[in-house]
Amino acid sequence: MNKQPIRFILAILLLTSSSFCFGETESGFISLFDGKTLKGWQASLGGKWEVKDGVLLGTSQKADKRHGILFSEKEYSNFILRAKFRVLQGNSGFYFRAESRNTPIRAYGFQAEIDRTQNTGGLYETGGRAWVARPDQKAIKERKYQPGEWTDLEIHAVGKDVSVRINGIPSTKLKNDPGRTKGFFGLQLHGGQDMHVEYKDIRLKNLDR
Repeated sequence: MNKQPIRFILAILLLTSSSFCFGETESGFISLFDGKTLKGWQASLGGKWEVKDGVLLGTSQKADKRHGILFSEKEYSNFILRAKFRVLQGNSGFYFRAESRNTPIRAYGFQAEIDRTQNTGGLYETGGRAWVARPDQKAIKERKYQPGEWTDLEIHAVGKDVSVRINGIPSTKLKNDPGRTKGFFGLQLHGGQDMHVEYKDIRLKNLDR
């Protein structure tokens, strides 16, 4: 039996089953950023998002009080998300399962904190409980987070269980959390701050498929 037509059909099904992706990067993971454009993402008012040298670059000035958020065009529920980031100025965050609202803050829901302090990797709920979990001293010691250097981020969200890893080390973990279980990804430029943050290699394993 000729298997070539079957392979062709499977390839077409894979390409059409997702709102956007740019090929498989590792087992079961797809890329959400093509390294060249903002395709698959939508920027809110506030700050500036652009692509330079294969990197998502976000900048804003202190005079801008709006939170500039780069939202994914699609909502997600259960997943493993991996990315690399570095913060040269200001306070950022990687929102997930977030709600987009027409307010100066724009994103409501959980963010994995990303800044130049050791709170990075904590879980903050915008428009809700504020700080829900922060990294403990054991995690801070083991993960060796250096502000301004490229850092690995990993977010697991399955049902009501959520966890964040920094450089492969568990930083925060929640079980049976009452927060949102579906929403958008969002990269944050915090209003009222001079901001310079970079993201790359954003990959997703969608556990709903």
